[in-house]
Amino acid sequence: MRIKKMICSTGLTGFYFDDQLAIRQGAEADGSRYTGEPATPGFSSVRQPGESISVMILLEDNQIAWGDCAAVQYSGAGGRDPLFLAADFIPVIEEYVAPHYEGREVTTFREMASELADIRVAGKKLHTAIRYGVSQALLDAVARSEHMMMCEVIAREYNLTITDELIPIFSQSGDARYDNADKMIIKGVPVLPHALINNVSKLGKKGENLLAYMDWLVKRIREIRPEESYQPIIQIDVYGTIGIAFGYENIDAMADYLAKLEVAARPFSLRIEGPLDAGSRADQIKYMAELTSELDRRGIVVELVADEWCNNLEDVKAFADARAGHMVQVKTPDLGGLDETIAAMLYCKNNGIGAYLGGTCNETDRSAQICVHVAMAVAADQLLAKPGMGVDEGIMIAYNEMQRILALRKAGGITS
Repeated sequence: MRIKKMICSTGLTGFYFDDQLAIRQGAEADGSRYTGEPATPGFSSVRQPGESISVMILLEDNQIAWGDCAAVQYSGAGGRDPLFLAADFIPVIEEYVAPHYEGREVTTFREMASELADIRVAGKKLHTAIRYGVSQALLDAVARSEHMMMCEVIAREYNLTITDELIPIFSQSGDARYDNADKMIIKGVPVLPHALINNVSKLGKKGENLLAYMDWLVKRIREIRPEESYQPIIQIDVYGTIGIAFGYENIDAMADYLAKLEVAARPFSLRIEGPLDAGSRADQIKYMAELTSELDRRGIVVELVADEWCNNLEDVKAFADARAGHMVQVKTPDLGGLDETIAAMLYCKNNGIGAYLGGTCNETDRSAQICVHVAMAVAADQLLAKPGMGVDEGIMIAYNEMQRILALRKAGGITS
């Protein structure tokens, strides 16, 4: 099966690009927008519409394989690639990527996806969002040419066994952390609510606001949960604000606060994502590892999730090797090609670190569906419901795609 043509179209994502630096510096929410001036290069406002690029591969039998290029909500922050605007990057795909694949035979996903890392534009690698979307399209092209599901292609090429169980879904609330928590509880989401604690005012100068929210959340789960057996994991993303409030070098003070959060979360298990942001990868690994070790030493049952400064495959390996967190979010658009995501997930699993297949609210339905196939093939420990912050839509996409895979596998799969 040959690739006839690669075609691009402009798209929207399920959320927005937000200037994280400007928000941390005090940009205030005003309805669905933020006031103030942007602080990160490339941004024209603190919040602007998320953009995507659909990459469609026309095969010689006229099947169309496709994936979506998308970048994280907080583009340009934490060592990530810059803002991803369709008008800037469609020409890059058309000039540098399409000619590389057009007219070629579809071989294996691993072979074709790995080539993306070698393409250079002015001496630089392709933007991670391009590698992300093109690799999705290549995976779909292999699946269509072989008459397989995408998860079956991954399992075959990496010698894996597709899980026969639903992967726990983690849903994110956005700023509507009360109303959206209700949606999650009603639907029995296994991991919730994210909560978007992305500045110190939401945390509280001494962490008091998050403690109050935790008290409310625990009571609310008990009050409206669909059944007594529902025991979700509480996971809060604090975007480094614990380190801001207590000092990221003050391991004892951060651990003391996390101990309070653990008590407030009982009887539910607690994960805290991004407790600190030390400003560089080396320092992030150092202080995350020290905090992880201190929690373990004290018997404080809070799992730390690595996020900031853990962007690419080498970062994931470095965090895992240093035990800088109990779980690593493999943030799919930041990894670039899905082959890199797969390698990162398997590295975590093989080294005793929780493997969370994440991403961003600022993706698309297509990228979310394809990530489900990756998660099922590698048996991820956790899967982010994405895109958007509306809750229902992201849960629906992740849950329904998993159920389709399970049903088809039970019925014998496509290749049987």
